Amino acid sequence: MAGDESELLASLRAGDEAAFTRLVSDWSRPMLTVARGFVSTEASAEEVVQETWLAVIKGLDRFEGRSLLRTWVFRILVNTAKTRGVKEHKTLPWSTVAGEDSGPSLDPALFQAEGEPHPGGWRAAPAAWPDELAVEGSVLAGEVRGELQSAIDTLPDRQRIVLTLRDVLGHTAEEVCEMLEISQGNQRVLLHRARTAVRAGLAAYLEGS
Repeated sequence: MAGDESELLASLRAGDEAAFTRLVSDWSRPMLTVARGFVSTEASAEEVVQETWLAVIKGLDRFEGRSLLRTWVFRILVNTAKTRGVKEHKTLPWSTVAGEDSGPSLDPALFQAEGEPHPGGWRAAPAAWPDELAVEGSVLAGEVRGELQSAIDTLPDRQRIVLTLRDVLGHTAEEVCEMLEISQGNQRVLLHRARTAVRAGLAAYLEGS
């Protein structure tokens, strides 16, 4: 484990309320986003997040550090959400990428390939915003974050979950495939379609600004 994470884990195990509160504040929103894709209501997703945090507290002493703490927490979350989703008769067809997950696609050449520094990442960053858009500073940044979140929220469930795990939380492709029990191919397609949709939504917003 990295030094910072070892320190965080030690603080949590020692009952450091400030450390736990910070963790809950930083991770609960993306946890809710992921959980919502598996269950029927927002309230149910909130309960999944609460159950996950309780399980984390109870299981901290058994966590062996073979993975990142964040990965361990989100595995608990996904398993908890899956179990509740089955009880609520809501299931996601993870074995296929057809149906609701069809959508626009971009030229694969725009993305880095396997073996490159950032597989799946853009080869070139989006064009810089016009100077006039930067004048508003933090206000504009807040607006863009809001548009970004809106674009993510409107994605189909599976795309939203994969994008959140990969691009918001920084999990590796292997971790996401393991957590969601999907193939590398499915993961790549879902992530590509999600990134395409979000980028298109932001482009439309910036062009209209």
